[in-house]
Amino acid sequence: MSLKVGIIGTGNMGGAIIRGLCSSERQYEIYVYDVNTRLTDQLKEQYPVVVMPSVQELPEKCDVVIAAVKPQSMEGVLKECKKTLPPSALFVSVAVGLPISYYSYILGEDKKIVRTMPNTPALIREGVTIVSYGDNITPDDKQTVRGIFSCIGSVEELDESLMSEVTALTSSSPAYVYMMIEAMADAAVQSGIPRSISYRLAAQAVSGSAKMVLETGKHPAELKDMVCSPAGTTIEAVYTLEEKGFRNAIMAAMKECTKRAVEIGRSFDK
Repeated sequence: MSLKVGIIGTGNMGGAIIRGLCSSERQYEIYVYDVNTRLTDQLKEQYPVVVMPSVQELPEKCDVVIAAVKPQSMEGVLKECKKTLPPSALFVSVAVGLPISYYSYILGEDKKIVRTMPNTPALIREGVTIVSYGDNITPDDKQTVRGIFSCIGSVEELDESLMSEVTALTSSSPAYVYMMIEAMADAAVQSGIPRSISYRLAAQAVSGSAKMVLETGKHPAELKDMVCSPAGTTIEAVYTLEEKGFRNAIMAAMKECTKRAVEIGRSFDK
């Protein structure tokens, strides 16, 4: 029996989830809605999705409703969903900052609420999704959610009290990495290496380094030390990064990112 999944908002993240579900071995019936009909028209041409005429009509068709909209648009979506969301259905949020209590306040305390935080590598099915669950969620519900988000990468469960903190670690961090790749490529171009090659080599170096951390299980410091030969080139680069405050810049940026995520949550908290 196929699982009926409704997705409200078909931009980058909603679109990534749709593509992931369509590529899954499991059969999903996918219902979509977006105010931007151009996006849904394109999706309908490429994938076996059913485009719904309104937010209100989508929940009554679905076992799982995923709201992939901006925080400022969420209240309107919730008020429409409340009219038709079955008690047995899962409501899954993909929005930064908004706590589970916010969704329960509008949808009802009896509703099954799941809060998620994916990141943009989900677009190539290499994302990581952090998940927190409301009080009414069963083990089977958790398995359902894990199955859906496994279609776009890895899934990790985390206590909701840490969701703002993890925003800086997983959701926003691709931006830091892209900036580093760009800076590495710029330096290479300055040295005479063609830009197209520079981007490709920098990206592959970052990708390979990340895989080393994941696949070897070694501490990042140990892997760094493996590259730093005595009086060699790498230790000179590492020395300069330390001198320029590389670590402090990353940590300070993540602190500010977390602060902003907390502020967003508080502004909507019920």
